[in-house]
Amino acid sequence: MPEAHVEAPTVGSVILAGVLLKLGVYGLVRFSFVLFPYANMYFIPFVYTISLISILYSSLTTLRQIDLKRIIAYSSVAHMNFGLLGLFSNTIQGLIGGLFLSISHGFVASALFLCIGVLYDRHHTRLLKYYSGLSVIMPVFSLIFLFFSLSNLGLPGTSSFVGELLILLGSFQQN
Repeated sequence: MPEAHVEAPTVGSVILAGVLLKLGVYGLVRFSFVLFPYANMYFIPFVYTISLISILYSSLTTLRQIDLKRIIAYSSVAHMNFGLLGLFSNTIQGLIGGLFLSISHGFVASALFLCIGVLYDRHHTRLLKYYSGLSVIMPVFSLIFLFFSLSNLGLPGTSSFVGELLILLGSFQQN
């Protein structure tokens, strides 16, 4: 999935993060949970294990990236796995948190991909080291990018924080 984000143009990354990833969540909620409730109960420990490993691996991989689009793509993988934890917690808080995080991720990740597209159009590079001093050249853009980056981190007061808090409450209530 991260390679699809990186290789796609800006519009493709926005559509992928904003719409297509959410179809998987919709499919789980609409079909898998309704049609196979006993199978979902049986595979909860497996899904939790795979999700936790994937969150850890994608977060550590995010730290090693130097391309801005790859950073957003790998953090997107971690956020979607975190939402998967909430969906499989079988609590109302976890389910609402997973859906809320998914919707929030659609807006925030799409906005970040748009911001990176703007930077790429102006500077023709996505490498992180070339953007020191960006706030001097583009101060308003820097504030917008900072807001969406902090929202992606789950800063209290943002929609990502609400979803992540509900997922943690639902997951700890279940386990």
